[in-house]
Amino acid sequence: MAGRLNGAVALVTGASRGIGYHLARQLAGEGAHVIAVARTVGGLEELDDEIKSAGGAATLVPLDLADMAGIDRLGGAIHERWGKLDVLVANAGVLGVLAPIGHIEAKVFERTMLLNVTSTWRMIRAVDPLLRASAHGRAIVLSSGAAHSCKAFWGLYAATKAADEAMVRSWANETANTPLRVNSVNPGATRTAMRALAMPGEDPETLPKPVDVAARILPLAMPELTETGQLFDVRQNRFLRYHAPD
Repeated sequence: MAGRLNGAVALVTGASRGIGYHLARQLAGEGAHVIAVARTVGGLEELDDEIKSAGGAATLVPLDLADMAGIDRLGGAIHERWGKLDVLVANAGVLGVLAPIGHIEAKVFERTMLLNVTSTWRMIRAVDPLLRASAHGRAIVLSSGAAHSCKAFWGLYAATKAADEAMVRSWANETANTPLRVNSVNPGATRTAMRALAMPGEDPETLPKPVDVAARILPLAMPELTETGQLFDVRQNRFLRYHAPD
């Protein structure tokens, strides 16, 4: 399949549904070979069917991102097969629980941090050399407006996304003099299962569809991208620059 990413290799986590699913489809539509990672095998198989029916190619990786050694093995397998990685989309994540900080169970706090922060770091560590081996390495890490709004009862999820953004900014500074471009994305409220869990009384018809949100994120994977270390806001459809608190 010919496209702007013809010959590229793209890794997408959380690819079995929502934004990750549609972004994986769109990357494949641009010619990338998509490495689709998720726990849900059925969703991955559906994605694979859609990609192949459109003439694209994918490799399915059923993996729980709590498996740190599994993430390491994935990095090694990509190195052995392709020797590089052109696009990373770190999309997988969990809501955890909406509750007062002092009421959160330790096991819930620790697992949410594990899946939203530690696994992101482990993935970065596993694929950083592979992205640097690409002529146009691109890394996209999904964040949330919660990282900055810090609303009551959202402290756990907000903390994980703030941590992810801090890692991305440092990673971008470390790679500023390389071709690798690294950015965070705030997708905004989207019609996903996670949003429905967080806001059960909300009318999903008032929210953008994941396929449309993914389409706005897709340009961040392209070779012509120059921005790095910034936050892309999907609703505003533009990059926002960080600055110190006033």
